[in-house]
Amino acid sequence: MNRLAHTKMNSIRRKIRVRSKAVGTAERPRLSVHVSNKNIMAQIVNDGAMKTLASATSVGVKALDKKTMTEKAAWVGEQIAASAKKAKVKQVVFDRGSKLYHGKVKALAESARKNGLEF
Repeated sequence: MNRLAHTKMNSIRRKIRVRSKAVGTAERPRLSVHVSNKNIMAQIVNDGAMKTLASATSVGVKALDKKTMTEKAAWVGEQIAASAKKAKVKQVVFDRGSKLYHGKVKALAESARKNGLEF
């Protein structure tokens, strides 16, 4: 197995390990985070009903074009917390995917906590 295939396989293993523990229910939906090279996305999902309750993304927001990824993540955290309040969601299970809880993912989580989400 070459280096890139090994890295991808490790990423998939981490994602499966996190998702096996983070399952969204009606009482406590899952806050899923996706980080790309230029943008960050978050959504609150009820896995039982297979419905997305709220979402926020930095894609297409002109005010964030000159910002760093960590600043974009903090902004998305604020937006997802506001969307969760509208959807009457207070508690969530945090799903970081294959990413470490550090940097961008940590900034999003702390911003969401600061704005009212509990996890």
